[in-house]
Amino acid sequence: MDGNREKTTRRKFLKGSTAAATSVALGLSTIDSPLFQSALGANNKVRVGFIGVGNRGSQLLGEFLKQDDVEVAALCDVYEPYLTRDYSTVDKKLRDSLGNTVPEMADKLGAGVARYKDFRRLIERKDIDAVVISTPDHWHAIQTIMACQAEKDVYVEKPLSLTIFEGRKMVEAAKRYNRVVQVGLHRRSSKMYKQVAEQVQTGRIGKVTVARAYRINNMYPNGIGRFRDAEPPKNLDWDMWLGPRPKQQYRDNITPYKFRWWQSYSSQMANWGVHYCDAIRWVLGEQSPVSVSAHGGRFAVEDDRTIPDTMEVIFEFASGSLLIFGQYEANSGPVLPDGEIEFRGTRGNLYSETKGMGYKITPSTAGQFQDAGSRIESVQVKGVDGDLTAQHIRNFLDCVKTRQPTNCDMETGHRSTTFALLANIALATKTRIEWDPKSERIINNKQANNLLQYEYRKPWTLD
Repeated sequence: MDGNREKTTRRKFLKGSTAAATSVALGLSTIDSPLFQSALGANNKVRVGFIGVGNRGSQLLGEFLKQDDVEVAALCDVYEPYLTRDYSTVDKKLRDSLGNTVPEMADKLGAGVARYKDFRRLIERKDIDAVVISTPDHWHAIQTIMACQAEKDVYVEKPLSLTIFEGRKMVEAAKRYNRVVQVGLHRRSSKMYKQVAEQVQTGRIGKVTVARAYRINNMYPNGIGRFRDAEPPKNLDWDMWLGPRPKQQYRDNITPYKFRWWQSYSSQMANWGVHYCDAIRWVLGEQSPVSVSAHGGRFAVEDDRTIPDTMEVIFEFASGSLLIFGQYEANSGPVLPDGEIEFRGTRGNLYSETKGMGYKITPSTAGQFQDAGSRIESVQVKGVDGDLTAQHIRNFLDCVKTRQPTNCDMETGHRSTTFALLANIALATKTRIEWDPKSERIINNKQANNLLQYEYRKPWTLD
């Protein structure tokens, strides 16, 4: 951190900050009135602040703006063009390389929306009821815990955390401060997946022994490209972007957006795998795996990534079933005969469609030494869900008002994120991990437990 940045813990900052100390960033418009305790219910609007308004953050901002009971109070981002919502000021080489992942930023915001580069300035405002956190994965824990301490409700994007240790600390903070939290695993708001879970758990397709899903995205040959270390853009606070992670030179293929291919900040297993692992464990009624094995590496794509371009993971449940997830970024074409997730049962298979568009059940045929004929009837259900992100946001806002648990509360998000993080640990250690879900420890490779957390760069802590 530079010498001008406050070297304080999060808690000291919250206790000692004042309205005068936090007034502005960038010289942009802020709310002029003194800070005050929000009285949710006076106009029945939820005042929301957004931390991270790049690609996914902009998508969420747009969806929140569609809700009649939302008032956008403040935005925060370390990249000034995203903060000012000015597409024309985004560096041209970034626009050219990132394509449509650079948001158009055509939002219609009120003149009183405050803008900050330091998220702590936003969180300490007493007139904000809830915060939406769409920052890179390595920031989620610090920002979420700090928001809970400041008595803010939180919508935090998936994956919940960068490490399993962080995730448990986030669960503890939400409980300690009695906060409403929604983790952005939006399939949890799907009516279709609720039906699928009922079909599977009532035995419609028999005993499910295998469930499979894949993320396929052929990035061969250039992937995220090769770039040299460079000076960060003047309108990007690179040191703040790095936050608790070790000091590193800036590259144009780290941020914005491409951090997903750098293991220090994220992974595609966590980015995409967590969605499918969450849906599968929900449908199967499972909480945690008891063992995890992973294979893969950088087999074909020539770029700067530090994660695999090919990866296959097998999770085993104590109840006797396997969850298989494949991340294929060096080839294309469907793996499953249909849908986005396959559930293979003893009596039939169920295929769930993307975006909650429906599901179908196909009967199993008899195998060797068994009586011939189908075991169940075919079923096809269409048009179950609408926009899942919109429904997930609506559920969050309703729960902010009622104080009821959300569709994907902190514990749910943590348990599902754990799948993805264990997969990365299994690959890194080349170990078949045996996992104790109660103690949240690896029991057959003690050294692998060192990867459950990392040492934060000062002054950042979870204390």
